[in-house]
Amino acid sequence: MTTANDSFRALVLRQDEDKKTLASLETLTVADLPDEEVRVAVEYSSLNYKDGMAVTGTGKIVLQWPMVPGIDLAGTVIESASEAYKAGERVVLTGWSVGEKYWGGYSQQQKLKADWLVPLPDGLSTQQSMAIGTAGLTAMLCVMALEEGGITPESGTVVVTGAAGGVGSVAVAILAKLGYQVAAVTGRESTHEYLRELGASEILSREEMAAKPRPLEKQRWAGAVDTVGGEMLARVLAETDYSGTVAACGLAGDFRLPTSVMPFILRNVRLQGVDSVMCPVARRSEAWQRLAQDLPMQKLEELMQVVGLDEVQEQAAKIMQGQVQGRVVVDLNK
Repeated sequence: MTTANDSFRALVLRQDEDKKTLASLETLTVADLPDEEVRVAVEYSSLNYKDGMAVTGTGKIVLQWPMVPGIDLAGTVIESASEAYKAGERVVLTGWSVGEKYWGGYSQQQKLKADWLVPLPDGLSTQQSMAIGTAGLTAMLCVMALEEGGITPESGTVVVTGAAGGVGSVAVAILAKLGYQVAAVTGRESTHEYLRELGASEILSREEMAAKPRPLEKQRWAGAVDTVGGEMLARVLAETDYSGTVAACGLAGDFRLPTSVMPFILRNVRLQGVDSVMCPVARRSEAWQRLAQDLPMQKLEELMQVVGLDEVQEQAAKIMQGQVQGRVVVDLNK
């Protein structure tokens, strides 16, 4: 663990004169860090699609320059000016625009607002928490939304779109452990066995589920976790059972939703948006406790590959090309 007097490594993003993103490993000191309340020795971070966009300079993810990316982190408090945390406590952070507007997890040390942190639940290691990360937290919030919509294992099959991605993989694993029948949608045949091992009982092709639907289709799904948006979400809604709930948390396919009001007013379907970035602390803490309880740890480790900080740029390019399966954990000390 790094100390107050040590220098440490971080991945720093800068812009050149042409506004091109330049990513490089740099040596920083505590004086370089933001002026926030809690200093954390970061042990692990993770790689999400949004991190891939930031590191590769795709889209307008980074809002302040220079930027240390990494929207997730977990580690141990070194020092704290807040009564909420003491040195030695293990903490986890996801969201709050960290890695976009505020410096994030791809640094061996970071200074953060106390209000952004959540105590690491008993039973989870810092590495496991980053195998979960924003993707897993979002997945758990989606499952909670289904439960609150009255969807139980006895209600019928739950469909998960983008099932081989970070959110989808964790959602499949949680739902299967809780006893739900899970249909997984994927565009890659190579992921079929992987998804079945996570607990999926049915595999659907991306092509089938992305085909333009009629306003109402045959009822197939008690509920859904959608990470894709666009035509696929429109089809999911058109196929959802009477009084079903669809938890929508992503737009990997399209931010638009070409549907009608018919599923909502003729079948009483609920479309529940799920956000993990600005999720209130109490809700966030509940979700983390549920993850420690309801996510099978053996499955979690099957979702995970661990890379070092110097491999992040390569992995960022891969996630943007759809070549990453499951969760990528970044070991800051590797």
